[in-house]
Amino acid sequence: MNIFIWILMIVGGTAGLLSTLYLLAAMPVIFGWKVYRSIKYRMSLFD
Repeated sequence: MNIFIWILMIVGGTAGLLSTLYLLAAMPVIFGWKVYRSIKYRMSLFD
């Protein structure tokens, strides 16, 4: 039973870490893309 709990903790921790890293990388990219579109195409940041 103990080995299954360790496996579950490792898988869950890895999933949480990967999703956090993805969000940290994606948010600045999306914000930069919105700023680029607002400058080049005169679009709103909220579209």
